Amino acid sequence: MAKKAPRQDVGDEALHVGSPKQWAAGVPGVAHSLEISYAQMGVKRAFLTLTQVNQKNGFDCPGCAWPEGDHRSFAEFCENGAKAVAEEATLRRVTREFFAEHPVSELAKRTDYWLGQQGRLTEPMLKAASSDHYVPVSWDDAFSLIADELRGLDSPDEALFYTSGRTSNEAAYVYQLLVRRFGTNNLPDCSNMCHESSGSALTETLGIGKGTVLLDDLYKSDLIFVVGQNPGTNHPRMLTALEKAKKNGARIIAVNPLPEAGLMRFKNPQRPVGVVGNGTQMADRFLQIRINGDLALFQALSQRLLEADDAAPGTVIDRRFVEEHTHGFDDWEKHLRDLDWADVEEATGLSRAEIDDTVKEVLGAKSVIVCWAMGLTQHKNSVPTIREVVNFLLLRGNVGRPGAGVCPVRGHSNVQGDRTMGIYEKPPAAFLDALRAEFGFEPPREHGHDVVDSIRALRDGEAKVFFAMGGNFVSATPDTEVTEAALRKARLTVQVSTKLNRSHAVCGEQALILPTLGRTERDGDRFVTVEDSMGMVHASRGRLRPASPDLLPEVAIVCRLARKLFGQDGIPWERFEADYDAIRDSIERVVPGFDDFNARVREPGGFVLPNAPRDERRFATVTGKANFTVNELRVLRVPEGRLLLQTLRSHDQYNTTIYGLDDRYRGVHQGRRVVFVNPDDLARLGIADGEMVDLVSEWPDGERTAEGFRVIAYATARGCCAAYYPETNVLVPLDSVAETSNTPTSKSIVVRLARRVMSVSG
Repeated sequence: MAKKAPRQDVGDEALHVGSPKQWAAGVPGVAHSLEISYAQMGVKRAFLTLTQVNQKNGFDCPGCAWPEGDHRSFAEFCENGAKAVAEEATLRRVTREFFAEHPVSELAKRTDYWLGQQGRLTEPMLKAASSDHYVPVSWDDAFSLIADELRGLDSPDEALFYTSGRTSNEAAYVYQLLVRRFGTNNLPDCSNMCHESSGSALTETLGIGKGTVLLDDLYKSDLIFVVGQNPGTNHPRMLTALEKAKKNGARIIAVNPLPEAGLMRFKNPQRPVGVVGNGTQMADRFLQIRINGDLALFQALSQRLLEADDAAPGTVIDRRFVEEHTHGFDDWEKHLRDLDWADVEEATGLSRAEIDDTVKEVLGAKSVIVCWAMGLTQHKNSVPTIREVVNFLLLRGNVGRPGAGVCPVRGHSNVQGDRTMGIYEKPPAAFLDALRAEFGFEPPREHGHDVVDSIRALRDGEAKVFFAMGGNFVSATPDTEVTEAALRKARLTVQVSTKLNRSHAVCGEQALILPTLGRTERDGDRFVTVEDSMGMVHASRGRLRPASPDLLPEVAIVCRLARKLFGQDGIPWERFEADYDAIRDSIERVVPGFDDFNARVREPGGFVLPNAPRDERRFATVTGKANFTVNELRVLRVPEGRLLLQTLRSHDQYNTTIYGLDDRYRGVHQGRRVVFVNPDDLARLGIADGEMVDLVSEWPDGERTAEGFRVIAYATARGCCAAYYPETNVLVPLDSVAETSNTPTSKSIVVRLARRVMSVSG
């Protein structure tokens, strides 16, 4: 069966393409930040808001989870952080008059960009089963409707409770408490689609599903790998940290199928050399790897290290660390000795000389860090790949000492904190035991649905209510047509949101929009807390007047729904709503590492959570040690006439939030329906630069098509191509998932380029 993405109001008629940039940030980054900020907030509001971003007494940027150092500048934000803040602090409003003018069926045809540009939601809205319009509804009636639908289910497992990474620790904690008090572990979250593979691999090998480095470790490292990551767009403040690491003597190796401007040269706009000078060269070595070749690369590096130790015994491998702190080395070594280098070269697209030169870099480094993002986590073999990264680091003792370790770089600003607070469909028994001791009820023990299984449950009629705490589920998930049809089958969908997005237009028979405070806004005299990508927990205090008097904080939404659903059940929902210190006191008793939570989080900068591999070289695995693992190398071979597609963000984008229609660093302006292809592949396929094509993915259940993409000849790895999501999510089959983590394989989809009748010239 052929599937096609619904063509929305794309507005790509003005699309034009220029030359890619060879550097990131600089004056254009500052100018674009201010341009969007002024357009959304006005000059005065922009100044007052941006000067509070990531400050110790300000609010945490909603843009990403990169940590802040002790010494912070006056402008502690990046270009995309400024865009994220401007989108939330915008003066534009979506009112009841807007919904009266625009039926749901019309909104479903609009682009994510158009929807996001309409502004902040201002009051609760209800779409009744027989209506094509949202109309105002009181908060009390909204909670009554949700409670009635939940109580009317045949089983608590017929409800799904999604969470995005912007939710605070306090909101996430009471949310998971409500869900488990209701009787299910159906807590899918955005981690299922991004770093679930990291958590799965790291828990198995190191005993903790998080990274093992702090910001200071980057400054102490001799060698930093940046793998499958584009920090110039996705984590721009990371460039400042890498610049400091370079100043301290670190070397950087970039591993990516596309050359990324931020890893070529960085012009730090907060330094004079970044404004008038040439900036800082970032990557000392660029390995343009074929998509999905990372497992082969790290196996090859490790095999070469074994051979180097054979030539000079005891000088390469950290034998003492391996013997005292690891398990499984012998089996892993035996497996690696038989590595087929023809497979390595085919999988990676790299030469032996490139790999050998990289080995020399490793041999010259006493401390090594490997950073990665979704370029490693969204493949069928993502978990084995990350396990192989761990093997590479364990071999020379690069875990649990300064300047060394694993560094998965998270996206959303509190996605790691949400997991720490219990947003997880497979909760550990110890956490459930602690909840039982704290609140006196028996939490459900059966594992719940993750994102992919939630879509299947909706599709198959096994789930009937979908509740989303933030996010844009429809645009973030794979297999667009299947996902949209699944959500439309629900009896009720509920979206707790700050802004309009596609998930409000693709909804159940009944649908509620519950508007909530943004990170930038005052919540009385209360503050919330977040955890960054490196395990630092700190306070966040909004400063702006709420966008509407009818908004509620996320904590209040959860607690009021709980009171409507459960009545007087012995859990202090009313107190939790009024006093976030009471929530933090409960977190302290339930979640390890939060001793004296309320006092420590009031210290400037907050505190760091314990991390046993980093702090003690202690590994809470089934063996009690760090585990070497044997991972089979399977070369992903693409049929003749096909390419391997990775989905990615444009520069004017954060996840499914699209700030504008430009990708300045890649030379794309006023459009998004583009596909980047190596010129040699275009010649082989007989397709011209600038030609219009459809992207077609092939799967056993049929083809999926994303229509109307302009081809751009680009320096991608041969045999590979790239295009923006969410436009290409339709190409990712629901059943194409990573082993173990069940994460959609959005970074390795086999596609063909189907020529269209009409074409345009460059």
